[in-house]
Amino acid sequence: MAQIIAEVSRTFNEFLLLPNRTRTDCSAATVDLRTSLVRHTVGEESAIELRSPFTSAIMQAVSTPDLAIALARNGGLSFLHHNQPVEEQAAAVRRVKNFKAGFVTSDTNVRPDDGLGLLAEVMRRTGHSTAAVTDDGTANGRLLGLVTSRDFHPQRHGLDGPVSGRMTAVADLALAGPDITLSEANARLWDERLDCLPVLDDGGRLQHLVFRSDYADNKRFPNQLVDAAKRLRVGAGINTHDYRERVPALLEAGADALCFDSSDGYSDWQAQALSWVKKHYPEIPTGGGNVVDGEAFTFLAEAGADFVKVGVGGGSICITRDQKGIGRGQASAVLDVAAARDAFCERTGEYVPICSDGGLVHDYHVALALAMGADFVMMGRYFARFDQAAGAKLPTRDGFVKEYWGEGSNRARNWQRYGQGGQGLVFEEGVDGYVPYAGDLDEGLALTTAKLRTTMVSCGSTTLPEFRSTARMTLVSDQSFQESHANVTLREAPTTAS
Repeated sequence: MAQIIAEVSRTFNEFLLLPNRTRTDCSAATVDLRTSLVRHTVGEESAIELRSPFTSAIMQAVSTPDLAIALARNGGLSFLHHNQPVEEQAAAVRRVKNFKAGFVTSDTNVRPDDGLGLLAEVMRRTGHSTAAVTDDGTANGRLLGLVTSRDFHPQRHGLDGPVSGRMTAVADLALAGPDITLSEANARLWDERLDCLPVLDDGGRLQHLVFRSDYADNKRFPNQLVDAAKRLRVGAGINTHDYRERVPALLEAGADALCFDSSDGYSDWQAQALSWVKKHYPEIPTGGGNVVDGEAFTFLAEAGADFVKVGVGGGSICITRDQKGIGRGQASAVLDVAAARDAFCERTGEYVPICSDGGLVHDYHVALALAMGADFVMMGRYFARFDQAAGAKLPTRDGFVKEYWGEGSNRARNWQRYGQGGQGLVFEEGVDGYVPYAGDLDEGLALTTAKLRTTMVSCGSTTLPEFRSTARMTLVSDQSFQESHANVTLREAPTTAS
């Protein structure tokens, strides 16, 4: 007969943290959210350390290059999805690695003989007031000049006239070469009273623009996750089918970490793939998963996984449990795997971080997952709500929503992630829907991070390892869960000061 696990499968909603004593040195400002991403020997630092414990899901609807850039600037890491041709995923990695904070790739570009009417339309579409005039109208063409919204007015100048008649020619512009640093560029902007400094290669082709308006923006991100060359870090998802072709292309593009993406990682296929990667590319950190118990964690850790993702069926877009009856409550899964991680560490002297993937419905669930033993979290629905995610922003009667679809849906048809037999998706394990639009990632993540910091303060912790080791929790009854929520008639309009 089947083995029955006596413990009830529990979710994050069934737990609350108990406050610990808050010391005088414990405040939101002193909380340090750094955490290990990859395996390391006890007592040594991890080769990659997140500045903030957030990663984005390996999904078409979530981890775009734009989101990867925004998340890395906030100290986290994106794993670009693998449900695309190898060359497209590699190009996405390159786009993130080539991003330079403060060095903008121009997206408002025209040719000198284009009409001012076209220029006005391009500026309206991009929302930017400075356009690069290049010989071919591209972001990397030979620079011929700059034109700004101050150089012409649609009601004063004939819109049929050429851009060349209103632009500032390249000969009259301050220019920089390809080796200039951001600090040097910012110094020139202020010393020479410039609004914009074009950066050209040795052939006069436009590489980037540096704007004075971006100076303050760059100061907003003191915890950017960067490599030794000061480039933003980015991860990439891989599967157990074409990894021999995909891995070398991703590494050549500059990927900082890889992660095998499977709905069920407790398989010989994944162990063999992990062993192959560690044999041929031992320098690249590679994660495995997904798992829901300690036995599966140990299996992948012994196969060489540098971190392990935890969670099957808990995602908001996932219907694996409905379709196959497989999975586990996310809280139970994290607690079990964390115990196995600690036992593995005690036995081998190597610490293998774990990632809680799925089941994170509310912001406070992040704190619960970390307190239960997760080193970092991975979220899909959460990040799909932001401007930088892939889904279209659509208006509804009640406000805007963003498209969000699962990798197991017929829209994504990511058959490589689900072991259904053959090269196709036989039945859906994910759905296609919408999530409430939440604006820009920077603002949304700042709010979630603020909640995490204050929760840790209430629990008397200033670091994530301390939080994991000292947190206390209690199970929640249905009545106490109801007690957690507001129980008054809420105002529909804000109060105003008299």
